Amino acid sequence: MYYQLYEFNHAALQPARAYADAVRLFYSNPMNPVAKTYFGRTVAAAAEVFERSTRRYTKPEFGLTETSVNGVKVAVREQTVWSQPFCDVIRFKRDLPKGTHPGPRILMVAPMSGHYATLLRGTVETMLPYADVYITDWADARTVPVTDGSFDLDDYIDYLIDIFDHLGPETHVMAVCQPSVPVLAAIALMEARGEKNVPASMTLMGGPIDTRKNPTAVNELAEQKDISWFRDNVIMPVPWPNPGFMRHVYPGFLQLSGFMSMNLDRHITAHKDFFMHLVKNDGDSAEKHRDFYDEYLAVMDLTAEFYLQTVETVFIRHDLPRGQMRHRGEPVDPSAIRRVALLTVEGENDDISGVGQTKAAHDLCVNIPGEMRHHYMQPAVGHYGVFNGSRFRSEIAPRILDFMRSNPAGGLKTGTQTAAKPTPAKATSRKSPAAKTSAKTEPSAKKPIKRARKTPAKRAMRAKST
Repeated sequence: MYYQLYEFNHAALQPARAYADAVRLFYSNPMNPVAKTYFGRTVAAAAEVFERSTRRYTKPEFGLTETSVNGVKVAVREQTVWSQPFCDVIRFKRDLPKGTHPGPRILMVAPMSGHYATLLRGTVETMLPYADVYITDWADARTVPVTDGSFDLDDYIDYLIDIFDHLGPETHVMAVCQPSVPVLAAIALMEARGEKNVPASMTLMGGPIDTRKNPTAVNELAEQKDISWFRDNVIMPVPWPNPGFMRHVYPGFLQLSGFMSMNLDRHITAHKDFFMHLVKNDGDSAEKHRDFYDEYLAVMDLTAEFYLQTVETVFIRHDLPRGQMRHRGEPVDPSAIRRVALLTVEGENDDISGVGQTKAAHDLCVNIPGEMRHHYMQPAVGHYGVFNGSRFRSEIAPRILDFMRSNPAGGLKTGTQTAAKPTPAKATSRKSPAAKTSAKTEPSAKKPIKRARKTPAKRAMRAKST
């Protein structure tokens, strides 16, 4: 019922939003003499703040059309290389100069926790000059018809295994926040089965591997409530006329309310400052506000079954660190991982995944050789700073790239130029072994997998074959 009320309120405010937008355009039009006055800028600012505060923010674009490789600007285009109803894998294909090696192949597993994959735009942009970058682009559950079936944590893990198989064994995986658990689980299952297409390395960044360590406000909420409370209070059917009509979801607007309530005073101050920047005609500061909140306020629904299973498995029962996690009845044993290098990254001031929660992966993956494991804790950054921002660009990203080059799946051909290697601002972590050059092949040029529902029969056949 709440979802229907939310949709009704949004529709009811549409005339007011249209009027506010017209007022903004009138009082900011350079042909209007009042636009250059304090009064005109104040009216236009008030109208814009109202319009932006009541609109629904749609999925942003990545907008990455070029990058620089070895000092040469090259074009970038998006290419869908794998597709299922709840996820596409996008490749940022660069038009590299002849003879330039693409660098490590990186699959960024974006979080499926409310925001779109474009939240990692800055992460992708940082890696593009040095690597062949792919990213998981998760679908908004309210846009997926119920005829496409359900999607839970087990399906998520199945998707990851299929993606690893498609991209091949020379892939390096970066899991940002929420996907750290399913990525670790998928790789553990593949190793236990002896599958050949396990990634070369996995980088887990600010992920909830063991939320019993330094629990945050998010973790404590899950501990205080049982799963029935979440099912009764945050799960709702998608209203008409969305394509996912009647699909049960955890709505994006509820997730956004939770995000903002954690730092409500900061968001109120940011909008007050935005208003004053507009009045003072400080265009640069106002544009930074727009860029941030256009991304931050764009949220997606999660399927009810995925959300509830994740909350129960990861945050309430702590199945993975307790050795009790299962995937369709099959045990998930991180100690089976031997061939995949492990890097964990945490932020000193992370208030979402507390310090030590991601590092706990090393306690579980005991059979990965010591030279293939490393942990890095970045000082003076919060959760967002682990994967974006100036410190990520100057200190974290170079270490990730160095770790990937130090742990290739095979040897590189000689005689090719490799994308330039960035240097960390401060070499405070242990020095990685010298990077090896290797000849990595691109994934086979398969056509994107058609959006087909994975039937129970197919799942049973897969489980039986393993």
